[in-house]
Amino acid sequence: QVQLVESGGGLVQSGGSLRLSCVASGSIFSINTMGWYRQAPGKQREWIAAITRGGGTNEADSVKDRFTISRDDRKNTLYLQMNKLKPEDTAVYFCNADIWDTARSLRDYWGPGTQVTVSS
Repeated sequence: QVQLVESGGGLVQSGGSLRLSCVASGSIFSINTMGWYRQAPGKQREWIAAITRGGGTNEADSVKDRFTISRDDRKNTLYLQMNKLKPEDTAVYFCNADIWDTARSLRDYWGPGTQVTVSS
């Protein structure tokens, strides 16, 4: 069984910063691409950023130059450093990963999400 759990969300003022973490645990053989998504109330879930196993990154235009995605494969952990936060960044943030488990099955996993609220 593989699980993803996010942490680091909270309430922050506009212009502030937060760092989200996502820990993958369980019967993990290796982790391929990892990413962050978010979903604001009444809106569809949107992709924010992704990082490959080799460290290549890509970010959505809406967060480029403000958010930075990174990973520590020794800790099976994904990060999202969020700077210059805006009220429109308010959403539930989800971690996503393509993981090979020890039974050599590749599956797409999601965490339960962490709330980020940016006050104006």
